[in-house]
Amino acid sequence: MFLSRTEPRSIASQLILLFTIAAAFLLACGLAIFYLLVVRHAFEEDNAVLADKVFALRAVLKKGGPELLADHVRMTGGETAWKIRLIDTDGNIVAESPGMSGILPAAIFPAPKAGNWQFVPKNYEHDGNLFSLIATRAEVSGRPLILQLAQDRSTDEQFSREFGALIATLAALGLIASAAIGLLVTKRGLRPLAEMTSTVSRIGPAHLDERVVPERWPRELRPLAFAFDEMLDRLEDSFTRLSQFSADLAHELRTPIANIRGEAEVALTRPRGINEYREVVESTAAECERLSAIVDNLLFLARAEAADGQVRRTTFDGRAALEKMASYYRTIAEERKISIVCKGEGDVNAEPLLFDRAISNLLDNSLRYTGDGGTISLGITVNAKGAEVSVRDSGSGISAEHLPRVFDRFYRADPSRSSGGTGLGLALVKSIAELHGGAATIESEPGTGTKVTLSFPSSPSACPERAMPS
Repeated sequence: MFLSRTEPRSIASQLILLFTIAAAFLLACGLAIFYLLVVRHAFEEDNAVLADKVFALRAVLKKGGPELLADHVRMTGGETAWKIRLIDTDGNIVAESPGMSGILPAAIFPAPKAGNWQFVPKNYEHDGNLFSLIATRAEVSGRPLILQLAQDRSTDEQFSREFGALIATLAALGLIASAAIGLLVTKRGLRPLAEMTSTVSRIGPAHLDERVVPERWPRELRPLAFAFDEMLDRLEDSFTRLSQFSADLAHELRTPIANIRGEAEVALTRPRGINEYREVVESTAAECERLSAIVDNLLFLARAEAADGQVRRTTFDGRAALEKMASYYRTIAEERKISIVCKGEGDVNAEPLLFDRAISNLLDNSLRYTGDGGTISLGITVNAKGAEVSVRDSGSGISAEHLPRVFDRFYRADPSRSSGGTGLGLALVKSIAELHGGAATIESEPGTGTKVTLSFPSSPSACPERAMPS
């Protein structure tokens, strides 16, 4: 048995339905209350008139006796709204309105009461006509009598029905109007989403500069618009970086390949000696080594960005690790009379191999850009957040306009690209710091040297769970 998949209803239909239901409920409640108030007020007015009529008839009895009341009944016999009957204690009819016995027998009236009270009439229907009946005791010259009074409320009943039909018609029209208003309001409210759809449909590699202009959006949708624009900014920046990276990678790979091809073609133009062929092979091996270094570094960066495990961090003596790296590079530095010194004490919580690789890249950069007789200083400081390791040199420094991009792949402050590096060293250093949940910063001024600082958080929970690239 296969379950049919129901398509979700649109936001517009849900809003229209909910708005119509809410408006219909409120309208029905309001009209119902209005109807009840009007009808109740009309019946209360009729009850008040009925009570006044009773008191007036009792006054006639008290003033002139049954004879005067009989004259009053005969005089009001043509008033169809009122029916009056006077009965003595033996049940004999003293006087009544013409035709009253045929439609309103004396037995249907409520039991009579005497005195002043709040009259509660009894409703009675006959041939589609509604009557309110009241019976009261009266005493005239010591003679007890019963006064029965009937009020014809057929017109009030008809008014109630017609007024109810009018209320129902207004409710139906209100329901239709509510649905129409809900449709218009919903379409107007969802117009920004249509604009966003139009904007998104235009976005492509050649139109990443499209934006949705949040200022024209309703307050509730502005966070979505700002988030969407920020996403487009990130996409545009990533696309630009990817395009630049592709161009830089092509340039970096083209140079050694062109060197290998050129030397091989020159070597093949004529027969050469063993030493010449040896030089060609050595040059080719050097270029291949350079290509291998570029590929290895790119693989490391790719794995660092896609890492999804956890860095295997350990706590070790940071000063000892720096001394070890410094001793390895001192042999090269001594040939150029460059001194490498270490300062500070403290433990570092990091993956040792990655830590060594980051310091190695920084030392390699410092040696490349520090003149003969210069100084390279390695320092470590520990604070509440963790350890900070710095590498400072007395080299040529970097101009301020280049600092924001020195951690980008293949970026070199030297336009001639003649420094001999691959342009990936600082990018690797930044990736290693971020793998540990830290950061890499750089300070430099032309002629005063450069300082790169790496931060390594002391708590493993402070860093994201990332796998160490192999």
